[in-house]
Amino acid sequence: MKLISATILFFMFTIPTTKAGDTTSVLHYLVKEPKIKSAHPPVIILLHGVGSNEEDLFSFANHLPEKYLVISARAPISLGGNSYAWYHLDFSTGKPVYNFKEEETSRATLIKFISQVKEKYSVDSNEMYLCGFSQGAIMSYSIALTRPDLVKGIAVMSGRLIEEIKPFITAKDKLQKLKVFISHGTKDNVLSVQNAREAAAFLKTLNINFSYKEYPEEHTISNEMFTDLLKWLK
Repeated sequence: MKLISATILFFMFTIPTTKAGDTTSVLHYLVKEPKIKSAHPPVIILLHGVGSNEEDLFSFANHLPEKYLVISARAPISLGGNSYAWYHLDFSTGKPVYNFKEEETSRATLIKFISQVKEKYSVDSNEMYLCGFSQGAIMSYSIALTRPDLVKGIAVMSGRLIEEIKPFITAKDKLQKLKVFISHGTKDNVLSVQNAREAAAFLKTLNINFSYKEYPEEHTISNEMFTDLLKWLK
């Protein structure tokens, strides 16, 4: 069962000119080169939600700041067809139960993928961002809080911070340079806005610098959400 097959945008995007990632990568991905060329470009890695794929968030790659190398990764677990996930969800009890072992495996794969991206594209290691929606946002939290040395910041859209990751969070002093953008719809009936509020409260206890935004939206990315994301990235 999948929650949301793709991000629903309230405006139309053009699909960017793209090329597929190399076959030696641990994850399949799409890449858009920066329009503003530099020897070591900053990079944004897009992480889709459960039931979707790498083409989803990549649809707005052309609208991200032109200096960024944009990479959209496909989650490793196939759900059939063109649907993928970072870990399975079980709804048999009436509420979603996730497979934390699979989350751990996907997190390790993402860590390796980030290293591969840095090596292949000679990116600026100090300007690496993760931008995730729903389950991709959950993975962004997990990577950033356990390995803040890998990323400068994360954009968390309609996500949550899972309890099981907390024992693995690194020392507070290593998190002080981490930047976090949180956006969530107050009408979200897939992942309640309470998840975002609880995550923000927890980040405060870690003294992490974050920006928090709520919108009268459902489980989606709206025009206003995307505009605020761009402001944060700039």
